[in-house]
Amino acid sequence: MKLLVRLRPIAFIAVLLVLWQIAIDLHPIHILPSPWQTLGGIAYLIHHKLLLKYIVASLFRVTWGFALAVVLAVPLGLTIGWYRRAEMAFNPIIQLLRPISPLAWIPIAILWFGVGDLAAIFLIFLGCFFPLLLTAINAVQNVPAVYINAGRNFGLTPTQIVRRVLYPAVVPQLIVGLRITLGIAWLVVVAAEMIAVDSGLGFLIVDARNAGNRYDLVVAGMAIIGIIGLALDLAIRSLEHVKSFRWGYAEE
Repeated sequence: MKLLVRLRPIAFIAVLLVLWQIAIDLHPIHILPSPWQTLGGIAYLIHHKLLLKYIVASLFRVTWGFALAVVLAVPLGLTIGWYRRAEMAFNPIIQLLRPISPLAWIPIAILWFGVGDLAAIFLIFLGCFFPLLLTAINAVQNVPAVYINAGRNFGLTPTQIVRRVLYPAVVPQLIVGLRITLGIAWLVVVAAEMIAVDSGLGFLIVDARNAGNRYDLVVAGMAIIGIIGLALDLAIRSLEHVKSFRWGYAEE
C-alpha cells in the first residue's frame, strides 16, 4: 500500500507526459516541443557542458540571497515580534516596502551593482527578506502564552525563555516560511537572470528564445527549474523530521 502511495506522483507525471505528447500530435502546428524533444534539449545542454554551468550559477545566487535574508530577517523578525513597541515602530515601513515587487528594483539593482551576480543576489535578498520577516514576527506572536508563563513559573530568565521556549516554539512556522521563501527566491533568480546577468537558467531560456527559437531548450530550462525547485522544497521539508523540532508539530 505504501509503495502504491509513493508511485502515485510518478504515475501522475507519466499521465501528464502522455497527454502532452498526444496534444502535440493532434495539433497541426507544433508550437511546443514534445517530451522527447525536450529531453533532447537537456541532452544537448549536457553534451555542450552548459547544464551544470547554468545550474551552479543559479544556485550560487539563490544560496547567497536566501542565506543573507535568513540571517537578517529571522532574528530581526523574532525581536520585533517579541517587543510590541518595536513592532509599532517598524510596522509602517515594513508594510510600505513589502508590496513592492523585487522585479521593480531591477533598474536600481543594475544601477548600484551593474550587470552581474551582485544585482541578482540583491533582488533575491529583497524577495526573501520581507516574507521571512513577517513569518518570524507572526511566529512569535502566535506562541501560546501558556508556554511563556510555564517557563517563568519554572524560574527561567528572559534569555533562557527565548532560547529554550521561544525558539523551539516558532521553528515549525519558520520552516513553512523557509519553504515558501525559497520558492520565491527560485522565482526571482530566474526573472533576474533574464535581465540582469548573462548566465544561469533564466538566461538560458531567454538566450534560447533569441538564438533561433530553440524552444526545446526553453522548455528544457523550464523543466530543470521545476525539478530543482522540487528538490529544494524537499530539502527544506526534511527539517520537519529533525527530532528536536518534532514537538512543535501535531502528532500524526
